[in-house]
Amino acid sequence: MSRADETRVADTGVPKAAHTGAPAGRAAHPSRPSPLWALALFRSELTVTLRRWRTLVLLGVLALIPILIGIAVKIETSDGGSFGGGHGGEGEGPAFFPQITNNGIFLVFASLAATLPVFLPMVIGVIAGDAIAGEAGSGTLRYLLVAPAGRTRLLLAKFTTTMAFCLIATLVVALSSLVTGALLFPLGDVTLISGITVSFDEALLRALGVAGLVALSLVGIATVGLFISTLTNSGIAAMATTVGLVVTTQILDTIPQLHAIHPYLFPHYWLSFADLLREPVYWDELIKNLGLQGLYVAVFGSAAWARFTAKDITA
Repeated sequence: MSRADETRVADTGVPKAAHTGAPAGRAAHPSRPSPLWALALFRSELTVTLRRWRTLVLLGVLALIPILIGIAVKIETSDGGSFGGGHGGEGEGPAFFPQITNNGIFLVFASLAATLPVFLPMVIGVIAGDAIAGEAGSGTLRYLLVAPAGRTRLLLAKFTTTMAFCLIATLVVALSSLVTGALLFPLGDVTLISGITVSFDEALLRALGVAGLVALSLVGIATVGLFISTLTNSGIAAMATTVGLVVTTQILDTIPQLHAIHPYLFPHYWLSFADLLREPVYWDELIKNLGLQGLYVAVFGSAAWARFTAKDITA
């Protein structure tokens, strides 16, 4: 057990007798946890997750992508030309790229559109897949379950930590994009997809809303990854399965012959965040996306709870 895991086990309120070799009878009847205990467990789980080198590397890669995109656009347009010849259909990710040179805030939208199909869900898949299986594989899961919270509260702490990481990962991309865009390109009033010009302050609020929508778009795959994590004691297997599912689902969503199942695939409405950049806002696909992600959370969240509460913990 690593030093970080030992600290986390201690911080969650596990009775000292439970992990110091003292008689088991002293920890057989733990006191009822206070209402703030669950918050402390969540804080502990989030802190341990963010302190891991793997997590820091993944967040670093996400922060680097907008910088590379910004530099690439700057180099290609240095002679006064447009990026990619101005190609890209309206509402699609590439449509944002030609606008970056006119206003740096479009780097936020372009970077989120570029990372959402692959990079962001893969990072989330790694964190979610390792949530339970990683603990079992390292031998720390049984120590956490000695704490007075029980399996349901521990699973809830893992779930909320994964959801928080969805927001953190998205904000890392958005903030890196905004800083890079401000350094490399001009900022000012923004012309939306519908042709309406809004102030930079309003565009900034819409960018924040887009980041929030992208984070919510990832909760479906995050919950699926958490469920997969309860099925195995191998963190690597859980992470690989979750990431493989992301890739497979993306492929299925591009096959025209499978159009009947497309509306039920969690990535189908991911790029609908572009509708927030219209005036008036098109809410149809945005609502469908949020509803679909909520459905995945309800189904796979329940399945994860049923599996984890009945699982035989041996590690």
